[in-house]
Amino acid sequence: MNIVLPLLSGFVAAVIGIIPPGLINLTAAKVSLVDGKKRAMVFVLGALLVIFVQTYISVIFAQYINNHKEIVVLLREIGLVIFSLLSIYFLFFAKKPKIKSEDSLQLKSKRSRFFMGMLISAINFFPIPYYVFVSVTLASFNIFDFIPSSICSLVIGVVLGSLFVFYLYVLFFNKMKSKADYFMQNMNKIIGIITAIVALLTLYNVIQFHF
Repeated sequence: MNIVLPLLSGFVAAVIGIIPPGLINLTAAKVSLVDGKKRAMVFVLGALLVIFVQTYISVIFAQYINNHKEIVVLLREIGLVIFSLLSIYFLFFAKKPKIKSEDSLQLKSKRSRFFMGMLISAINFFPIPYYVFVSVTLASFNIFDFIPSSICSLVIGVVLGSLFVFYLYVLFFNKMKSKADYFMQNMNKIIGIITAIVALLTLYNVIQFHF
């Protein structure tokens, strides 16, 4: 359990966090269109290296937070509000985002795609607070323990989940563009349902702690 559950949880968390169109996955798709799939995967490997480091830092920081229960309770309550608002937004108000055209994604860097992937991933700070919250939440449900084997398993799961999503963008970006509205409309609903489930579980956890 100390290996399998954190691995699967990290994989799922990464897929949820990365699958909406963002700077990294859209750039990977653009590199694939311009330079080919092999160069795109080199770009992805650079991005994954930074994601690995960011996730590891996040989990270590989450371990500190987890040792201070008052902070954990506060984070759960904040998370409850955030996930509730996200659920309402994605289910009822989110508009269908359109994937940018090829011309709107400019690849100015002529250097190694590996270092380009590292650079673009490094300027994205979202993974750190995201995986801090994921780690604390998983620990609160006894899915994850802050021991070396579980930490490594969670981090590897995040890297594998990120790789899976990036690979889908590299392979199927053209098809995704032609069906962007349909894809994103359903993706909003899926994300909304997932965040609603997480909000309910967090609510149960908060109520259980207080009562």
